[in-house]
Amino acid sequence: MIPNKTIKAVLAVIFVFSLFLTACGGANTATPAPATDSASKPADKSTEAPTENKMRSIETPKGKIQIPDKPQRIVTDYYAGELIAVGGNVIGAETEAFKSPFTVEQLKNAQDVGSPRINVEKTLELAPDLIVVMYDDNYEALSKIAPTVYLPYGTATNIYDTVKLFGEVVGDKEKADKFIADFDKKAAEGREKLKGIVDENATVGLYELTNKGDLWIFGDNAGRGGQTVYNALKLKMPHKDKSKEQTVQLSMETLPEYAADYMFVTFYNPEKNSEALKTLQESAVWNATAAAKNNQIFYNDYDTFYRYDPIAITAHIDMFVDMLIKRHEENKSKK
Repeated sequence: MIPNKTIKAVLAVIFVFSLFLTACGGANTATPAPATDSASKPADKSTEAPTENKMRSIETPKGKIQIPDKPQRIVTDYYAGELIAVGGNVIGAETEAFKSPFTVEQLKNAQDVGSPRINVEKTLELAPDLIVVMYDDNYEALSKIAPTVYLPYGTATNIYDTVKLFGEVVGDKEKADKFIADFDKKAAEGREKLKGIVDENATVGLYELTNKGDLWIFGDNAGRGGQTVYNALKLKMPHKDKSKEQTVQLSMETLPEYAADYMFVTFYNPEKNSEALKTLQESAVWNATAAAKNNQIFYNDYDTFYRYDPIAITAHIDMFVDMLIKRHEENKSKK
């Protein structure tokens, strides 16, 4: 005869085992939690997260490559602003990107992957599903980590082509279209505000002084506000015949040829120890310009106006408009 204790033990084991089988069966047939806030809402195909292996082809200077349809984790060198403008989730960017006042909030959870070329080991740690680079020095190593899109400087030459290009990269044409529509609206508003403030025949020049005392003038697609001033606000360059030259180094002898009615100057002085700006401001040639005589020279922060990504270009519209209006009122009050 089997003892009662033994029977009870066997029954307990059978009971536990039956519970285990029930739990396993429930796990296999359970419905996954919905990705949206409400299961009753119909799926929005335009925002639906892609499956892990869903890929598409994109043409690059390195040939046609396969990239995620909707990349979720992007590492880049100099294209953080361009990617953020069209909704890209940038998890790693080069060092200088974190100095931009226009994307500092969007990059608060991103990591510095080095400069001027991004660090391969750091990129590997971040486990991106897409890498976008301006430089191809370490392209082969990066492309082993994730699909790598190489877009050399100058691939797109204006904000419209740039936003369209990066909208294609992140797979969001709608965000790209909306960004451009908002930009056009803000540009039109800016031009309207400047009516009666800046004469339609007045010229505007964008200059940069380096810590070594070199002076440059910039065109419409080399940062320092070029696309904003010349394309969005449609103000005139002081050097009409040389408008295709994006950067020209000036001397005191050639400065009068490139001087404008309004002159915006940035000072590249990373060590904060150069006297070059003081020397320029004391120059007789500089002070003989019409802009100097009419109090129409503006000295601007380098990190703010160096940027030329779509977010910076758009933000610059209000900044240039406000500067011009404020100076106009200031000069008017002195008369």
